[in-house]
Amino acid sequence: MGSLIAELEAREAAARARARVETLVAELARLTTRLEDEREAWSRLRIARETVAEVIMDLDGSGTTAPVAGGAEPENPVHPGVRVVGAITVPHWRQGLSAAVLPEVYRDIIEVLTDAAKPMQARQLVPRIGLPAVTGKIEGTRGKLKRLVERGWLTEDEPGRSRWPTPATVWNR
Repeated sequence: MGSLIAELEAREAAARARARVETLVAELARLTTRLEDEREAWSRLRIARETVAEVIMDLDGSGTTAPVAGGAEPENPVHPGVRVVGAITVPHWRQGLSAAVLPEVYRDIIEVLTDAAKPMQARQLVPRIGLPAVTGKIEGTRGKLKRLVERGWLTEDEPGRSRWPTPATVWNR
């Protein structure tokens, strides 16, 4: 009789374990759905903020947007002293725009890359712009490099290696 009771207890414990696993699987599915929803909401907010910031950057000061001929960017220059909270602080590069419109750390990055003989990675740049070579600063700088590349200030010939455009691609910088 002792072995029959032990066998029943073992089966009962296994059933409880299966129930716990099924509960955890259901909770994981619920959390995964919640995570996807949060990521989507965050992405929508980020896109909305960037769009609003671009519209603000295009304002000509009178509360109306500047006229855009043929889909080109407005010809209003961005002035270095003008700051809008929550707006894009790295405008898209266009003819006649200098690095003076960029925030200081971005200007430092551009300055180092203009003097560099070859493309550089974020971890190589960080000490040269006066930051400690710790993971957080490297990742932040990597994000800044990506932003400068996507907005036309720098080029990226291979992933993770940014450089100032070659003379053949420079447009009167």
